[in-house]
Amino acid sequence: MISMSDPQTLLQLIQVAPAEAAAIVLPEAGIRVTYNSLREHVTAVADSLAALGIARGDRIATYLPNGLPAIVGFLAASVAGTAAPLNPGYREDEVAFYLEDTSAKVLLCPPDGAAGARKAAAARGVPVFSLEMDSAGAVRIAGAPNGKMASAPSPDDVALVLHTSGSTGRPKRVPILHRNMAASTHNIMAHYQLSPADVSLCAMPLFHVHGLVASTLSTLLSGGTVVVPGKFNPLSFWRTVRDTGTTWYSAVPTIHNLLLTRAGGERPAGAEGLRFIRSCSASLPPEMMERMERVFGVPVLEAYGMTEASHQMASNPVPPGERKPGSVGPGTGMRIGIMDEPGALLPTGQRGEVVIQGPSVVSGYENNPEANAKSYTNGWFRTGDQGFLDGDGYLTLTGRLKELINRGGEKIGPREIDEVLLSHPAVAEAAAFGVPHPTWGEEVAAAVVLKPGESTGESAILAYCKDRLAEFKRPKKIYIVRAIPRTSTGKIQRGAVAKALAGA
Repeated sequence: MISMSDPQTLLQLIQVAPAEAAAIVLPEAGIRVTYNSLREHVTAVADSLAALGIARGDRIATYLPNGLPAIVGFLAASVAGTAAPLNPGYREDEVAFYLEDTSAKVLLCPPDGAAGARKAAAARGVPVFSLEMDSAGAVRIAGAPNGKMASAPSPDDVALVLHTSGSTGRPKRVPILHRNMAASTHNIMAHYQLSPADVSLCAMPLFHVHGLVASTLSTLLSGGTVVVPGKFNPLSFWRTVRDTGTTWYSAVPTIHNLLLTRAGGERPAGAEGLRFIRSCSASLPPEMMERMERVFGVPVLEAYGMTEASHQMASNPVPPGERKPGSVGPGTGMRIGIMDEPGALLPTGQRGEVVIQGPSVVSGYENNPEANAKSYTNGWFRTGDQGFLDGDGYLTLTGRLKELINRGGEKIGPREIDEVLLSHPAVAEAAAFGVPHPTWGEEVAAAVVLKPGESTGESAILAYCKDRLAEFKRPKKIYIVRAIPRTSTGKIQRGAVAKALAGA
């Protein structure tokens, strides 16, 4: 029998904390939801889904902004069937693709708006229901029938189905089991020593594992409190941190950079209450980490996660453990290795493909034998990332294998070039990429976004690189742009940058 101290499903996970402890705080609405109320809302919505005909394995798509309905809807969907959260910024044709690809049985939307999503569902005969929240924080499905109870899920049921975020080709479906998510959540809680005294501010979207698993589920397992603003707002962020007693938050470097810019070198009021800041889902330049620690006055811990691992795979530790700038830390609850192309594991210090093993790693993509054959070797999952391990077992990532620039046989990781460009005092964002070249096959180019008020030109940035990079790694063309395309979770879309700027 599974004890509540070792939950194996998301339903068990929310049973651990005392009933009257604060689970969720909605700062704009002034609503505080206890664990007892959260359990009641999740059970009620799961029962409503069962009454609507949802059974184990059926996909429930949700199209919800950050808030209590998004959390309750996700948890209830994982209990009654399988949650399939969608980005509420998707257009009608995008919603149509994901509804069809997941074979969604129902779509949950906010009471107002979401016209495109509703239209996409109607065109495919997918019933749409509104997920409502009253002024007291009670969440329910409007118009849902009663009279049926959802059965409790098992550890081997699929809790969540997500798609891999946009490298190339058709997105792959990732079925994440309850036990995968429970393992990842436990690893995060243990690694950061989360306790009932911790308050997490959820700055990331709740349709992705970063916001769901790191910010929300790990906090709920610890018995702490999750603060959920409707959206990230750099103007009110630190006031919310101060007023809610936030002790940590996790975000992508784009958000950290916005907060740094807003701070202007002065420690914001409220930052003194933080234990640490976590950064994940995109690489954190060491220079930005140093500035964050200097301005915010707390440890900054870079982590490494991906959907196929139910989020976290590695992270720098909280003090007194050593955090290494430029490294994503040692493995957290899983084995990490470095593998060559044929499948042999490489020794410490050698670069190769990062591979992982552990209980949070999914067993395969859904209905995609070709992708599975390429992604699994001798029991290891191949992440597609290049990196190396040091003598302490800390992992340093050097780039995506698909993004490596091949200049006359020299394989160049664009992240190294990004970091040099970001160390230039006038550069706010940078993305290096390869462009076709008649002699070398590929040549190095880069796009940069300048800091407000800066007017540095291409020649000055090229000269800066000349002093800091070997000739073959130096960009030969710098594009100064207003913005660099990123995914919804902050990853640079290098392919889109290259296509837009160089026709590559």
